[in-house]
Amino acid sequence: MTPVHAADASSDASSWDGDSRGSMRLIGAKARDEGGAQILRAGVELRLAPGWKTYWRYPGDSGVPPRFEFDQSENVKSVTVLWPAPQRFNDTDGTTIGYKNNVVFPLRIEAKDRGKPVTLRLKLDYAVCERICIPVDAKADLVVDGQSQGNDASVTAAEAAVPKPQGLRAQAPLSLWNVVKDDASKPARILIDVRAPKDHPITLFAEGPTADWALPLPDPVEGGDNPQLRRFAVVLDGIPSGASAKGAILKLTAVSGGQAIETPVPLD
Repeated sequence: MTPVHAADASSDASSWDGDSRGSMRLIGAKARDEGGAQILRAGVELRLAPGWKTYWRYPGDSGVPPRFEFDQSENVKSVTVLWPAPQRFNDTDGTTIGYKNNVVFPLRIEAKDRGKPVTLRLKLDYAVCERICIPVDAKADLVVDGQSQGNDASVTAAEAAVPKPQGLRAQAPLSLWNVVKDDASKPARILIDVRAPKDHPITLFAEGPTADWALPLPDPVEGGDNPQLRRFAVVLDGIPSGASAKGAILKLTAVSGGQAIETPVPLD
């Protein structure tokens, strides 16, 4: 892709790398103190042309998830990528999961030596898709000093959009209430009851314990004896050869009314 030329990189942001369909840059944010430890913060910002999309960590029926590589970074012990709640798209290729327009993936960075500068060097492989999908290889460098303020609000907003960890049957407006395996159905399926305000639509995503699981997306179904709950079903398909659903821990993500939660659920 032909690079987009931008201002020189600073501690606030790197230059953009991409073209008119999609481009990427690193942005800095202010550090936070958590339990006496300083956590450096940053973000990977993707800018997509109208009508184009990219993918979540689980892309759905087609597509490829972004791959973040920070191996060439300096004075970095670890980088954790956070994933904002995605959208569900229905198109000619089936149902896919991802983002349109702009998205920021928040980063949490741990330095090897807190007294020395941290330089992030990112190689990002991702895809931008409209009617066709185009693979993209983008790179960006950024010195992260924990003092950047120009894009702190963007990173903070993206962090707020990341699904919050939550247990089953949590006393909250949005919660996963029941998860049961329906062996009487052929093929077997998982029934999931979700509690949310009645006037808020619910989008539900299901992931297996490893990336090679390819579960279908949960769909609304009739049933259940509690009018306060809405039921979804996901067919137990897309399980890798040699793997078993019994004892597997599914990761269920629910999005509704501006809230998003993530609940791990073991299958009996």
